[in-house]
Amino acid sequence: MAAPAAPHRAYGGDTTRQEVLMSAQPEEAPAPPAPAAAHLREDRRADTWVPAFERDWAKALEDSRHTYSLTPLHDVVRTWQVRFAAAPAVDAYMDSGRDETGFVDLPDVLGARR
Repeated sequence: MAAPAAPHRAYGGDTTRQEVLMSAQPEEAPAPPAPAAAHLREDRRADTWVPAFERDWAKALEDSRHTYSLTPLHDVVRTWQVRFAAAPAVDAYMDSGRDETGFVDLPDVLGARR
């Protein structure tokens, strides 16, 4: 039996179905989850937290594109949810007047991560 003279239109002309699936890329980056972004923008720390969240989200998005996994995006959301939930406790500690000048940062103690 002879091959069809014209390429099958469902596969976009001269490409195969596998090529179409393998080259599929989202046209736009997914937006950060609305509740996370909204909570951060409403917080008094928004000037510092929103740029940091957007930086983390952009890196996680790039990582997820390279690994074909949503795990980096989920990790960013979970991390920021924990930070946001812990903020009142941190505020209470800072407002208690405890002196932190004698403490050493954990990264200074542990050294650079490899």
